[in-house]
Amino acid sequence: MTRPTQRHLVAEYFAGFRTGDHPRILTTLTDDVEWVIHGHRSTHGQTEFDDEIENPAFTGSPALDVHRVIEDGPVVVVTGEGRGSSVDHGPFHFAFNDLFTFRDGLIARVDSYVVPLR
Repeated sequence: MTRPTQRHLVAEYFAGFRTGDHPRILTTLTDDVEWVIHGHRSTHGQTEFDDEIENPAFTGSPALDVHRVIEDGPVVVVTGEGRGSSVDHGPFHFAFNDLFTFRDGLIARVDSYVVPLR
């Protein structure tokens, strides 16, 4: 069986977020994965990562549109736009830049930069 490419794993990661499929997301990650949502929060390990997927401040699954994917060695960078819904503020639109760092064929760190759009 062929090992999935880094780009394929990133596509699976985003597909999981779009559908709220936790196992689909978690299978792309190392056990000790770090997720740094710059300016907001950091998680360490799959349990904390999984908890952030279901952040109670948001409702439903986000709509995520990928614009660019750039790969260089163990790093894949994705830019795009998304739409979601906050419990307190309702619908919102945002731009994102996610930097995925791979180790041993899985995502070991995600650096997320999120900017609100009007």
